[in-house]
Amino acid sequence: MNKIVYVFVLLFSLNFYAQEQQVDSTKVVGLEEVIVIGHKKLNNQKQEKPLSSIDEYLEKSSKITMIKRGNYAWEPAINNMVSDRLSVTIDGMQIFGACTDKMDPITSYVDVSNLSEVHIKSGQQGSENGSTIGGGIDLKLQKGDFEKDDWSFGVDTGYETNGNAKIFSSEFNYSNDKYFVNLDGIYRKSDNYNAGGNEEVLFSQFEKLNFSTVAGVKIKENGALIGSVIYDKATNVGYPALTMDVSLAKALITSLSYEHKNISPFINKWETKLYYNTITHVMDDTKRPDVPIHMDMPGWSDTFGFYSKMSAQKNNHKILFNLNGYYNKSLAEMTMYPNDPNENIMFMLTWPDVRTLYSGVYAEDNIRLKNNQGLKVSARLGYQNERIASEFGLNSLRIFYPDMDDTNNRFLVNIFAQYEKRFNNFDVVTSVGYGERAPSVSESYGFYLYNSFDNFDYIGNPYFGNEKSTELNASFNYSKNKFKIGLETSFFYIQDYIIGEIDPTLTPMTIGSDGVKIYDALKYVTIFNTGLSAFYKIIPTITIDGRLTYNLGQDNLGNNLPLISPVDYSLSMQYQKNFFNAEINMNGAAEQKNFNSDYGEDLTKAYTIFNANASYAFYFDSTKLLLKTGVENIFDRNYSTFADWNNIPRLGRNVFLNVSFVLR
Repeated sequence: MNKIVYVFVLLFSLNFYAQEQQVDSTKVVGLEEVIVIGHKKLNNQKQEKPLSSIDEYLEKSSKITMIKRGNYAWEPAINNMVSDRLSVTIDGMQIFGACTDKMDPITSYVDVSNLSEVHIKSGQQGSENGSTIGGGIDLKLQKGDFEKDDWSFGVDTGYETNGNAKIFSSEFNYSNDKYFVNLDGIYRKSDNYNAGGNEEVLFSQFEKLNFSTVAGVKIKENGALIGSVIYDKATNVGYPALTMDVSLAKALITSLSYEHKNISPFINKWETKLYYNTITHVMDDTKRPDVPIHMDMPGWSDTFGFYSKMSAQKNNHKILFNLNGYYNKSLAEMTMYPNDPNENIMFMLTWPDVRTLYSGVYAEDNIRLKNNQGLKVSARLGYQNERIASEFGLNSLRIFYPDMDDTNNRFLVNIFAQYEKRFNNFDVVTSVGYGERAPSVSESYGFYLYNSFDNFDYIGNPYFGNEKSTELNASFNYSKNKFKIGLETSFFYIQDYIIGEIDPTLTPMTIGSDGVKIYDALKYVTIFNTGLSAFYKIIPTITIDGRLTYNLGQDNLGNNLPLISPVDYSLSMQYQKNFFNAEINMNGAAEQKNFNSDYGEDLTKAYTIFNANASYAFYFDSTKLLLKTGVENIFDRNYSTFADWNNIPRLGRNVFLNVSFVLR
């Protein structure tokens, strides 16, 4: 209780702010970034590749790196912290993957046809929808509004030479002053892709089908009911960096909300949403040659939840409240079939039917001060209860923890404060935050989870406390005439940092494994990130845009943390005149020398790749046709990055063609 009182006193005594950010496309202001990826924007000729996967869109963000285990379902990381330390939601809804190997991050269960934009917030600014350490990602659903009679129909098709990839997408939208409906679907299929030098990357194929519907009806002047359904199904998904593939990854995501706008001169909007989602994930090794022992590894995750958000404005205050909660069931199992039929089948629960109940409240106040100054303060308080529902799973863990209980309760605190001062041509933003996060299901209750990156089996630790982070951030942005430049820096001091430690007394379960690691908490680690970005309009039709970042992560003994990005950079030049657009860009990274071999890392060579694209838009009365083509990795460079699991090489030269047709 003293800790909670202390952090609230700290929060409301500090004089810091963050303005409500308004961001165009992927341009960054302060600690927040918005990526516009809505299907209405798919036929925008400024998009580098309109029918990119959601993973490729996120990878363009200056704040996100994507951990790749294959050609599908990359795992997002913010501030060099992976998904366990992030809050990832779909339209504010909590969703949890069903794979113990992180082969199904939340982002894999939507597609560009579902979304209007992605909100990315760094550190504690990302705690609006849930407790976090590294930041938050909220994937905003595309939905209409109650406008005059309006309709549109669109078709987007794409083809990529590398992997023989085919994409087809279609949507229909209709709205009037009483109701609206948005229907869309997208299909993707790819064979194995080739790395640079025509090297085939085996088991990198996938097939995906996604449908979504969002509909709303007005029930009174300022009130409306809005429902949404997303169905996503991926099959025959290969993971070249892992020992298993996926035969099925399926999700049903549903919600029903009530929105009431302009309730009073003070309250702008009040939205209450109920939601349910269910995920089934089946790992499969039947298509792999020379499997020492066949395994079935299905997993299930079901989540019921709600939130009630209210936004208000009074004088120079913009206020947001969010009361939310969810109940999640996570279950995963493994069945091993020996090659010798006389041997017994082996069965275990890798997630022992863990039930998680969470409830929390978030409050935020944006205050406009005199002399172009601003202050923002926010806080989240959460309560979480975890319970193991399977007696078999509980007894399995009691082999290692004889006295463990079947329940665990914890309180979580997140606070954030930021100050901004604007001058004639530049602004300065400083902020401070403190946050806590609960260990994931795997970190607390995982049972012999194999990690192919470091070749160890992992066992959870139910005795963890909360992981705690203190962060400091600063940014500087200067703009004059045709030139803009920005510098952004963040520093995280994370206590009780959860990571695997070798236990030499335990015997591995996986054939060929180097041993067993039990999740443990390091005393503390530090993560430092800084980035420099610049923009210049040479002439009205030509612009250049560049970025350079540096990151460093170390533990309390000075050892390097895993999956920390080396120096990376990008530079692009774009030409646009009338209905024609063309762009050439370069991106790359320096050699990764700050690796840690204890976690399976090794030296990653430096690389630079070049891409180019061009488009032209045709208009015929109420019809628009957009043709876009481009070449990725023009010089067919064979390379991998620090974020490529087991050094799987990235895509070689790839020529793509997108055709978009819109009728209104």
